[in-house]
Amino acid sequence: MPSILRYPALLLLATSMLAAQQPAPQPTTAAEAPNRDTSYIDAQGTAHVTRVVPVPAALSAQARQALSRALPDQGPPESLAARRIRTDGWTAAAAVAWSKLCPNQLVNEQIAGVPVRIVTPEGMPEANKNKVLLDLHGGGFDSDSGSYTESIPIASYSKIKVVAVLYRLAPEHPFPAAVDDSVAVYKELLKTYKPEHIVIYGTSAGAILTAEVAAKLKQLALPLPAALGIFSGLGDFARDGDSMAMYSLRGLAGHLDPPGPGPHDSYYVGKVNPRDPVLSPIYSDLRGLPPTLFVTSTRDLLLSGTVNLHRAYLNAGVDARLVVFDALPHAFWYDPVLPESLEANHLMAEFFVKQLGR
Repeated sequence: MPSILRYPALLLLATSMLAAQQPAPQPTTAAEAPNRDTSYIDAQGTAHVTRVVPVPAALSAQARQALSRALPDQGPPESLAARRIRTDGWTAAAAVAWSKLCPNQLVNEQIAGVPVRIVTPEGMPEANKNKVLLDLHGGGFDSDSGSYTESIPIASYSKIKVVAVLYRLAPEHPFPAAVDDSVAVYKELLKTYKPEHIVIYGTSAGAILTAEVAAKLKQLALPLPAALGIFSGLGDFARDGDSMAMYSLRGLAGHLDPPGPGPHDSYYVGKVNPRDPVLSPIYSDLRGLPPTLFVTSTRDLLLSGTVNLHRAYLNAGVDARLVVFDALPHAFWYDPVLPESLEANHLMAEFFVKQLGR
């Protein structure tokens, strides 16, 4: 699954020094788990809480089963190399599963010198051959969890070709490398496709990148695409919202550290001012951006980031729509087993089709 890492370098160093001096914390057991709600608000307004949260009955059986998966709340940190290996294995398996549901032709190529995956859906009509969807994948900016899982279902349900950009990854290539690669591919596509026949979208890091690329296109005075899809993202690296302090990648399951000082995703931000208007588009002039669909869920660690950016788009007069799914975790639509995932991918694809058909 995609990841948003939030450890500043100094915090990592301090944590590693403490870990060397103290025994590793052990996962909470059933006997130790709280069985009632507690709430204490300190003088600074920080909430120290526990909550007992049942699974909503309205969810599908598959979603309820997924939310019942036990994950330890303590454990050793995962190295970047291990994370990339795990993510690559998961996405390869997901590509097979999605392709069984959504037959396609998948080709690896380069556009403007940038590696891409091109997904052509089975049964694409002739009328859609002059349209293209540009996917900027998720994966916490440091791995690729989405170039298959975001492109295969969307291509199939829209019957439009998807180009997934394999942009350079952090920490080896911090901001603005991913923006530069994505803009380069978009500019090359403009040589073949009219801007009103292009959509840019992404999930997680790719959703953030979609907003960043849109801000950069405005800055460069390039023609804007027909629509944007910002699926569980954010537009502000300077300030965390509530959800990053409440949810892990698996929602209410798994390990979660309290928010630390300084900008999050420091490995991606690098030395750039967190309020840079391209890095953090919430500080840019958002007026005139194309219709945009925002999708998130109530146990998404980027719930706050998504709704805050959506509100900023609305305040700028953008045609911005927001869909929030109940109880599901970050980027749940990657999972081909969940009925809610199929629903989410269908509504994303239908939004793109409508915008390209205007």
